[in-house]
Amino acid sequence: QVQLVESGGGLVQPGGSLRLSCAASGTISKIYDMGWYRQAPGKQRELVAVITNGGTINYEESVKGRFTISRDNDKNTVALQMNSLKPEDTAVYYCNADVTTVYYTRNDYWGQGTQVTVSA
Repeated sequence: QVQLVESGGGLVQPGGSLRLSCAASGTISKIYDMGWYRQAPGKQRELVAVITNGGTINYEESVKGRFTISRDNDKNTVALQMNSLKPEDTAVYYCNADVTTVYYTRNDYWGQGTQVTVSA
């Protein structure tokens, strides 16, 4: 069993910053990509940022220059630093990890989601 636990969401004013964190635990053998997705009301879930275990990073176009993804492979954690937040960043943010377990199964795992609200 693999668990992803997120923290760090909340309410922030436009232009403010938040940092999301996610820790993976359980029967993990190897983690490949780790990333953050978000889902706003009435919209589909979309990729925000992803980082490979080698450190290659991709961002959704609207967050480039404002968000920074990072990971600690030793601690199985991934973080998302969000600066210059805009009301359109409001969404539930989900952590995702592509994991091979000690039982040689490979699956995508998701966190429970954390609400980010950007409002004056």
